[in-house]
Amino acid sequence: LMRDRINEALKESLKESLKAREALKVSTLRLILAAAKDREIALRTEDRTLSDEDILQIMQKMIRQRQESAQTYESAGRLDLSAQEREEIKIIETFLPAQMCDEDIQAACAGIVSEVEAPGLKDMGKIMNILKDRYAGQMDFKKASAAVKSLLQ
Repeated sequence: LMRDRINEALKESLKESLKAREALKVSTLRLILAAAKDREIALRTEDRTLSDEDILQIMQKMIRQRQESAQTYESAGRLDLSAQEREEIKIIETFLPAQMCDEDIQAACAGIVSEVEAPGLKDMGKIMNILKDRYAGQMDFKKASAAVKSLLQ
């Protein structure tokens, strides 16, 4: 299970980072573990356990938050804080599956559009759901959404 692999990797990486005194990496890893634990506790009320999909969503959300923060810091002239946010993104990304490049995203979107035989924009939700099922954690869905939109117009 991806969850167990990530947990082990996080704990191992945390030990190494503590020994090497890498404060940023330690705090980022602890944030990931805490977010996963919070989600796990929240899911207990639904009688569900934490799935691989949940972990991917947690980490993708953390990356999005840091990207927004980095942009905000840059516009405020705080390049030091922006750089810290971008370092945290790199640390989180090491635990995600390899991300697809723009060409691969375009090809995957084109493949799904032809597979679904979608005539127009009203099928966008259907196509995006298929993409999210097949490529969870591997694709930037903002880029995918733009690609699908351009293909359907």
